[in-house]
Amino acid sequence: MTGSQFQQRSTPTGVAVRYVCFAVLSTAANFLVQAMVLQTAPRSGLMPSILAGTAAGFALKYVLDKNWIFFDRYSSHGDEMSKVALYGLFSVLTTLIFWGFEIAFWTIWKTELAKYTGGAVGLAIGYILKYALDRKFVFKPREA
Repeated sequence: MTGSQFQQRSTPTGVAVRYVCFAVLSTAANFLVQAMVLQTAPRSGLMPSILAGTAAGFALKYVLDKNWIFFDRYSSHGDEMSKVALYGLFSVLTTLIFWGFEIAFWTIWKTELAKYTGGAVGLAIGYILKYALDRKFVFKPREA
């Protein structure tokens, strides 16, 4: 099956399942790279591992979303750089939503359960918003 045939057969449920799976995979890649950095350079500290993990997770999620969620084709270096920049900006925005909910729930109820519940709510809202922003501004549908 070619990419365009797969795209035509994609259902909203299929897209949602892939989107969630890709989020899980990119998170796993992030954590794996963080662990590898800390294992190979234990004196480097936390920040280099977080930056390396974030870069790995971001790159993986971008490629998966581009090819299997939005079925976006490469057009030029400049276009691709614009897409990566916008995708990154929206990633930061939705991360702030996630952190905001996690911190707010912790501040209000002061329990681990509340913190993780807030995080889950923030992630859900963030990913829904990110999909909508990416669809509208990053991977715009081609005009017929």
